[in-house]
Amino acid sequence: MSIQQRFPAGPDVEVGALLADLAQEPEGGRLKVGDERIVQFLVKFARKLLAPAVARRYPELASLGFFLRKGEIAKAIAGLETSGDAMRFPRGLVFHVPPANVDTIFVYSWALSALAGNPNVVRISQRSAGAAEAVLEALNEALADAHPAVAQTQRMVTYGRDEVVTSAFSAACELRVIWGGDRSVTEVRKSPIGPQARDLTFPDRASFAAISVAGWEAATPEQRRDAAIGFYNDSYWFDQAACSSPRTLFWVGADEGAKRGREEFLTLLSEVVASKQFVVEPAMAVQKRVSAYGVAAEGHVTEIRFSGNAVATLELAEPTAVPREWLGVGTFPQTTVSNLTALVDVVQRKDQTLSVFGFDRPEVVEFVHALAGRGIDRVVPFGSALSFAAVWDGYDLLAEFSRLTTVTV
Repeated sequence: MSIQQRFPAGPDVEVGALLADLAQEPEGGRLKVGDERIVQFLVKFARKLLAPAVARRYPELASLGFFLRKGEIAKAIAGLETSGDAMRFPRGLVFHVPPANVDTIFVYSWALSALAGNPNVVRISQRSAGAAEAVLEALNEALADAHPAVAQTQRMVTYGRDEVVTSAFSAACELRVIWGGDRSVTEVRKSPIGPQARDLTFPDRASFAAISVAGWEAATPEQRRDAAIGFYNDSYWFDQAACSSPRTLFWVGADEGAKRGREEFLTLLSEVVASKQFVVEPAMAVQKRVSAYGVAAEGHVTEIRFSGNAVATLELAEPTAVPREWLGVGTFPQTTVSNLTALVDVVQRKDQTLSVFGFDRPEVVEFVHALAGRGIDRVVPFGSALSFAAVWDGYDLLAEFSRLTTVTV
């Protein structure tokens, strides 16, 4: 069972040998929650991601770099401080199985687990490329002057669909983190974990966007264009395949104002797409049309409109006819509802992120209270849908990656 070592970069290694290495106590002693050896390494790594050449080529890596700045790390660690009878410790070996379609999500998950003091094994997909390769290069460069404990406790590997390898890592871990959809979760779960271990899963999710008609009308031209840019970033990065990318757009307010707003927003979005020189490959253009007409054939859509290959809008027959499957990058079902709480009947438990523009905070809070936890784990402004946070899918990840011991004597 030989696998490719991506970080630290090195020759292929046997799974048993890798696990044996991770079981050894690292130089300087076992990692602690908020271990300074890990903090220093992550800060150096973040600086490499924020280098202009990297950030220009992969804008999503700049967001990752900001997430791992020293100040942000300090705030995250401060949130783990305990008092009274409780003490916090690392959970143990964490095995991460991230998706291939969002090829930087593994860094967030791994970094938070490492900050919690855990040794980690991350499986990097054979299909990962581009930004993932840039991340691995930056990680290995940052390792040059890092404390030896980093290389001794943190591993990223690539192997094929080998159930034997997955089973070996699963049996050895204390926590298994599975990203990538229902099928991936089910497939990985065929490999058992120990009775003391547990799974942290991130299955298929759907996300929406909502624009307040009144808020749009009150916005300045600059604010409206910024909203279109933010919506573009939320949607077109990762080809709209990220779980938090909006796939349906709701206009909230009066119909006449919504019609005017839609036309202006579509024009602005098309201009942003053109300015970004986003190119839809022929196969994707065909996929979008097949998906759009398929939804229409099922009776869920009354009108389809293509703005070139990059933007397609579908008029929903009713708000509850939301297609939650991926329809192809730049495909946006849309409809108008009278108020935000009208979406309560639309939302399901699998719905994750609501991106909003033009709403007052009390409106949003009222909506969240009406949902009462039945769906939507996060509400963010346009442009922040893909901004990762330590609380994700309703999980406090740093808390999940650690354990508490209480002393009451």
